[in-house]
Amino acid sequence: MASLPAIFVSHGAPDLLLHETPSRAFLKQLGQHLEPPRAILIISAHWLTQVPTVSTAAQVTTIHDFWGFPAELYAMHYIAPGAPELATQVKTLLATAGFETATHPSRGLDHGAWEPLVLMYPEAGIPVMQLSLQPAQGTHYHYRLGQAIAPLRQAGVLILASGSATHNLRAFGAYSLNAKPPDWAKQFDDWLATAIAQNDVDALLDYRSQAPYAVQNHPSDEHLLPLFVALGAGGEAPRGTELHRSFTYGAFSMAAYAFS
Repeated sequence: MASLPAIFVSHGAPDLLLHETPSRAFLKQLGQHLEPPRAILIISAHWLTQVPTVSTAAQVTTIHDFWGFPAELYAMHYIAPGAPELATQVKTLLATAGFETATHPSRGLDHGAWEPLVLMYPEAGIPVMQLSLQPAQGTHYHYRLGQAIAPLRQAGVLILASGSATHNLRAFGAYSLNAKPPDWAKQFDDWLATAIAQNDVDALLDYRSQAPYAVQNHPSDEHLLPLFVALGAGGEAPRGTELHRSFTYGAFSMAAYAFS
């Protein structure tokens, strides 16, 4: 079985599914351009815990973890089979790498997980499990987390990390859906794309010191942490490939990258 890349996607605002945008069109075709995975391990910026926690549910449910959006979104569900055997593998790999771990028997998919999957694999037939992030930890920790689960790529598992290349919620609502991005968001997005293209892992891990407007684009780390899991899962010397770049609501970069 061919090795799959580790993928980072930006999920943007919760109404991603309701608007015809370049990022929605990209996600809709992304699954068709990948080898069919036997299972999906998804990491979302919206499941945050003290230690890495794996979902072991036999059937995943849909969490509508947002407020004030159109009723149409709350009627959407992604009912896929769970992947408890994969969850056991993930837990073993993490424990072997020295991570304390936990399990959650009934955790569903938050919108950072199910919304990209609705577009990528709408038939909901591929087993899926979710792995949590640790917001109190930093980029190096999540890079090591990704390295620990990297062997799964050779076993037909798609490692899908869902966050946001830029994420300043204070700017949400200040711009229309298709607004031109402000300079502070574009400069950060350009820096990120360049660092990934140059495979500059050290610069990426130190992004808060090296990237322009880093703190303005990420007042807190959690929406960029999935990128570092995908980066680590790319292997010993990960090579990054740009898959997509666009913006929604001005300040939200919808960039996506593959690492292998």
